[in-house]
Amino acid sequence: MPPRSSRAAAPARPWMFVKLAASRPASRGRASPTSGRMTLWPMRDACGAAARADRLGVPRRTQNPRGPDMLWSRTLIPTLKETPSDAEIPSHSLMLKAGLVRPLGAGAYSYLPLGWRSLRKAIEIVREEMDRAGALEILMPALHPLSLWQETKRDQVLGDVLIRFRDRRGRETVLGPTHEEVVTDIVRNEVRSYRQLPLILYQIQTKFRDEERPRAGVLRTREFIMKDGYSFDADEQGLDASYRAMYEAYVRIFERCGLKALAVEAESGAMGGSASCEFMVVTPSGEDSLALCSSCDYRANVERCELPPVAETPPGEKPLERVATPGVATVEKVTAFLGTSADKLVKTLICLVGDEPVAALIRGDHELNEAKLARLWPGKTVALADDATVQRVTGAPVGFAGPVGLRGVKEIVADYAVAAMTDFVTGANLADAHLVGVNRGRDFRPTAYADIRMARQGDRCARCGGELRIERGIEVGHVFKLGMRYSQAMKATFLDEEGRERPAIMGCYGIGVNRILAAAIEQHHDERGIVWPAAIAPYEVDVICLNPAAAQVREAAERAYRSLVDAGVDAILDDRDARAGVKFKDADLVGFPVRVAVGERSLAAGGIEVKRRDSDEAEVVPLDGLAAKVKELLAKG
Repeated sequence: MPPRSSRAAAPARPWMFVKLAASRPASRGRASPTSGRMTLWPMRDACGAAARADRLGVPRRTQNPRGPDMLWSRTLIPTLKETPSDAEIPSHSLMLKAGLVRPLGAGAYSYLPLGWRSLRKAIEIVREEMDRAGALEILMPALHPLSLWQETKRDQVLGDVLIRFRDRRGRETVLGPTHEEVVTDIVRNEVRSYRQLPLILYQIQTKFRDEERPRAGVLRTREFIMKDGYSFDADEQGLDASYRAMYEAYVRIFERCGLKALAVEAESGAMGGSASCEFMVVTPSGEDSLALCSSCDYRANVERCELPPVAETPPGEKPLERVATPGVATVEKVTAFLGTSADKLVKTLICLVGDEPVAALIRGDHELNEAKLARLWPGKTVALADDATVQRVTGAPVGFAGPVGLRGVKEIVADYAVAAMTDFVTGANLADAHLVGVNRGRDFRPTAYADIRMARQGDRCARCGGELRIERGIEVGHVFKLGMRYSQAMKATFLDEEGRERPAIMGCYGIGVNRILAAAIEQHHDERGIVWPAAIAPYEVDVICLNPAAAQVREAAERAYRSLVDAGVDAILDDRDARAGVKFKDADLVGFPVRVAVGERSLAAGGIEVKRRDSDEAEVVPLDGLAAKVKELLAKG
């Protein structure tokens, strides 16, 4: 046999016609609808597929991930007729019904062939845009030594969310929920000089978080795929440039995935840092609340949304009076008992700032924002006090605290809205008692006024005074300016131009890749099923052979399918021996962007029926114009 290099190259033939004998045993114990006829059988030839795409001018990375699963009868698409009883939101229901995923346990899902194809396409879009922005792809371990997390004290911040265990040698290990510590460890060991900066590293990898209540399908899980990127710069100006590059990359990513994503101001949370921005997909099923100004472009997560001060009003004239309220401790019960409304009551919430108790005063119909409160004491943890601490500080059980005569707290911080209240109700710092006719200045004096509550519908915008509306949204991406939080804690330093040692300035950039699919379904579905954006659909086109038993229909469907594949279209051929209605319903449920139906009626009309998933209008086109028409329809998104 001659050496491999001297063999004549065989012509690329990614598809072969195979004659099947009538007596051929059925594959996998199933009746074969192709017995005794000429059929299209998938014989994968990667070089041939790549060559075709090259001739079409398609960049290698954007070529459709085709494989031997392009005949419906030869892949796994277990669609369901009924809505699963545990499905909570449309994307959860439709991903199960369309056979994209199956649950393994609480917060863990297997991606079946169609779901994995869509996920791979989303991953590839993310990868292309990160590379385009100048980021470098790496892969970091999912197993982390706990000691890394102890360097930044985030093992305490994340608490039970961090999955921990000891290996056989007794070493404490965690499953990575994110990789700030790991990437900082790489940089502190490998980067020595400012000449090596700026540097942006990213990976696409599985993360693990021990969520207390996994829910909403793939939106809130214990195991998920994330793109996490990290920038390292020599100064703040460099960080601004890296942050802007990642922001713009995210805009392109979500546009290409067919998502209408809004960039909103956000809290940095456990990540820390000076600024952060979330990319939110607005949908009624979202788990986050967004405040959007009706008059300007201000947008923020309600946890971050700034609210303006209000004018302070003079004290009222009603006398201070203590009234008995036996067993009445909640806002609803107190207002009903006293015949007043929640906006006439002030809640006194005892919080711990580090180990020091403070009182936060909030109007009865408002909600405390712990993140805003924490900003008043940078670097300290802020949390609601436990029942025992409330009893010790106020002398009363939970539900009866008030600011009048309160001595056991370091500070009393009142929300801006309290400044406009007079003659209101508070707890009396005694069990089963409240005070009425309470007024600021006369009866107590707050240490400070601040914006410490959640925004709500109808609040005024702090930027322009316009009205805020509240929408629900799904977070699909988040960009942070971390500053030096991690580089200082972990001593990730470099030498500047003058030879001085300085900590790197960091940024962090995350995308929940699984969430892209769920968010796309939430934004693009109807009563029949999913309506995929073309870029992340499992297949762009479903070619349906309406009557495989009719030779003319079968051969026309195969020619239509082959013409699309040869034109670079990502298509699947529904060759099942099933009723037309079943095939149409499955096509709508899965949500292929374009449906091509081949049957006796369309052939008699001179061609093949073509229809977009998001339209009720179908048209018959000749076979030789099919590929051009399909590409025209796909170009619409």
